[in-house]
Amino acid sequence: MLALLLLACSSDPAPVAEGAGGARTLTLAAYTTPREAYGKAILPAFAAAWKTKTGETVTFEESYQGSGAQARAVKEGFEADVVALSLDPDVAVLEEAGLITHDWRSGAHGGMVSRSLAVIAVRSGNPRGIADWSDLSREGVAVLTPNVRTSGGAMWNVLAIWGAGLRGFSGVTAGDEAGATGLLRGVLSRVTVMDKGARESIVNFEKGVGDAAITYENEVLVARKGGVAMDYVVPPSTILIENPVVVVDRYAEKHGNQDLAKAFVEFLHSAEAQKAFAEYGLRPVDETLTPPGLPTPTEAFTVRDLGGWAAIKAKVFDKGGVYDQAGPAAP
Repeated sequence: MLALLLLACSSDPAPVAEGAGGARTLTLAAYTTPREAYGKAILPAFAAAWKTKTGETVTFEESYQGSGAQARAVKEGFEADVVALSLDPDVAVLEEAGLITHDWRSGAHGGMVSRSLAVIAVRSGNPRGIADWSDLSREGVAVLTPNVRTSGGAMWNVLAIWGAGLRGFSGVTAGDEAGATGLLRGVLSRVTVMDKGARESIVNFEKGVGDAAITYENEVLVARKGGVAMDYVVPPSTILIENPVVVVDRYAEKHGNQDLAKAFVEFLHSAEAQKAFAEYGLRPVDETLTPPGLPTPTEAFTVRDLGGWAAIKAKVFDKGGVYDQAGPAAP
């Protein structure tokens, strides 16, 4: 008996066979707006699929805040295995810090898992008669939009307005950069509240603050799903929002979760996950699953149409750029 015990102690442990059980925790750091899609649909669906495939039980630690703030938290030591952020530059923060080492943009759909549009939330019946970005600069219109220093959604909002003007909409001549900046300045001059994130902004609007809120389309659709009476306007020209989800290599490897994190990101491109995004107001990257009846703008331009993120960050969001030039409402 003693010989057998000594032999067992000195031998390497046998590998756990697939389906043998066990439990692991996956940490997800996300921006605020897809909270319901992940928490109510996608995470439970992935856990069930992983359990069937491997026998392992997956639990999740979830964190939701403005995309820029979330990226900084992960950079500063919040050990997320996966980040679901609003926009590419927030992922780039983690690449530059050496936390993400693989070429995530070479994945399916360029690493993006969901889409939305920048729209204008208005009171039921649209009593202010808002139809375009330029209407937000009218005297007496109180506007909400988040802060670009903490919110990816806020950056999308700025680009939607400025880009529409640059492309010849909202009363601006195509290619007139001064006119596009003036359009943005006029809208920002009517902003009364700048929250940390898109979710906080729309919650304030739900509470009765402001006449209009610049936001993701899916924020309005989620609010409606929750029984809130709210309408929204899709301006003739607006930006197509594209949201990345990426494995944070350094932390996933540290936690022994590289395979689990990779499988989770892959699952987000499945029909099941894409339908869940659609159920909670996001537009799937798999366009065959886009719900019918969603409004279509005259044009939905992309970051690439504006020159790409590197050029945009330098021109629009760096110190002294378009956002700073747009006036006193910009912090």
